[in-house]
Amino acid sequence: MHCMMPRNRSNSLSDDGQAVHESGDVLIRVAASIADLMQVVAIRAAVYLAEQTCPYEEEFDGNDFCALHLIAAMRGEPAGCMRIRFFADFAKLERLAIRHEFRRSLLAFEIVRAGIRLARLKGYSRIYGHAQDRLVPFWSRFGARPMKPRRRLAFSDYSYTEMLLEAEPHPEALSLASDPYVLIRPEGLWHTPGPLEASAVRPVSSPNRKARAA
Repeated sequence: MHCMMPRNRSNSLSDDGQAVHESGDVLIRVAASIADLMQVVAIRAAVYLAEQTCPYEEEFDGNDFCALHLIAAMRGEPAGCMRIRFFADFAKLERLAIRHEFRRSLLAFEIVRAGIRLARLKGYSRIYGHAQDRLVPFWSRFGARPMKPRRRLAFSDYSYTEMLLEAEPHPEALSLASDPYVLIRPEGLWHTPGPLEASAVRPVSSPNRKARAA
């Protein structure tokens, strides 16, 4: 829950095949291309490298290619992002970043709520993070609580508090009982048919195999 936030609606899955959350001027989606990751890097560089003077190797720590990233756009402009990593029995929210010019909005709240709901849809009911000490009240708004006993945690020149949110299991959480086509849909877009479902109308034998044989 490492984040840069301002100091001072409910989620819904969109049917447009792109958003994991859409409300008014805000659209939140899962990064799904190199261009999307460039937006994530640009936002985090502006917030952490430029504003917090965080060293590059500490901000871009080697975990970006084993994580899911949410991008939030406001009126079409990339405005915020958050990283989520998934472990055996918990999900970890981290690297929440909101561009300076959008911090008077409720964008941070919408990204966090979207991330929590997405983690719950993936079957997680324990959501963990590291909150800068001054931001413990912010994360408490979502039901997260400081973990006890408190362990000393400091990195990149800030002191952090371990936070844990224990949520109710999502009634539509993905599981081995889920439709197999749902499980192969693009990440976060389990509510809408994916490209592999369209391929299911073709015969089972591969047309490429026949082409090579000819």
